[in-house]
Amino acid sequence: MSDSTLNLVLDDRDEAVLLFGHRDQFLRMIRDALQVRLVARGDTIQIDGAAERVAEAERVFQQLRLMLRQHGKLTPENVRTVMAIVQNGPGSANESADGGFLDGNRSVRPRTDGQSRYVRAMREHDLTLCVGPGGSGKTYLAVAMAVSLLRQGQVKRLALVRPAVEAGERLGFLPGDMVAKVNPYLRPLFDALNDMMEPEQVKRYMENDIIEIVPLAYMRGRTLNQAVIILDEGQNTTVSQMKMFLTRMGTGSKIIVTGDVTQTDLPKQTLSGLVDATHRLADVGGIAIVFLDKQDIVRHPLVQRVVDAYEHDKPRKKNP
Repeated sequence: MSDSTLNLVLDDRDEAVLLFGHRDQFLRMIRDALQVRLVARGDTIQIDGAAERVAEAERVFQQLRLMLRQHGKLTPENVRTVMAIVQNGPGSANESADGGFLDGNRSVRPRTDGQSRYVRAMREHDLTLCVGPGGSGKTYLAVAMAVSLLRQGQVKRLALVRPAVEAGERLGFLPGDMVAKVNPYLRPLFDALNDMMEPEQVKRYMENDIIEIVPLAYMRGRTLNQAVIILDEGQNTTVSQMKMFLTRMGTGSKIIVTGDVTQTDLPKQTLSGLVDATHRLADVGGIAIVFLDKQDIVRHPLVQRVVDAYEHDKPRKKNP
């Protein structure tokens, strides 16, 4: 195995101090685990060692920098988790007795380091918030986790919840029964379900209330036990709605909230409940907050380029 050297330039000295840890604690953890030589000079890290190990170290630092930008700090547990995922491969966080998220025909596995952190967070926590761009797998993996737990008998029900605000329409004005009214808003969740289960089984589970679709407004006053409760498009909740939803958790249940805070459809000046929750709950024990970014987009390659364009290009002025 050939040796390699890589110089990683950080944003500034402040980032370096937080990334290295108290008295370079995190650097020592990475050095010992990956068997690389790390030399820190100001805002630059020089990584020396076997080419494969250097590449792993670079990925570890990339993930830690992302977590640092989102949380403002790192813990030894963050470092250990990221190293375990990078060393064991993107699917490592999803290894279990059943070999992954079984959907009857194939296993659904995380495809990026960020997705692996997300899957591990869902496995290890009863409340997980995931923020990321479209195409990063946040909804799909949440449904996969729920179906896996349902099949293993760890939960008895699956509740799919979504705020119905995208079209600016009230449910009462839409045709059909409750399922028909909320179906357009829950389509992405149905698509994921039908990818993992036979349509007839999905229909049967819904008829028996094993799988339930619930508009967010109808969650008030309910408590769900032994269930996985998924709130999709969480960025379109208000602060009070998010508080109401998070307190629906009953005994033996898991809650997973997903959303893209760059695509909020709330009225102007209304604070997103998801944005508020990621700040308010950041230091609450037992809650996982995972941030995905454009590197985790697994749709058509053009999707990542579109995200890039919208992130870095200012909107054009309207024609006079």
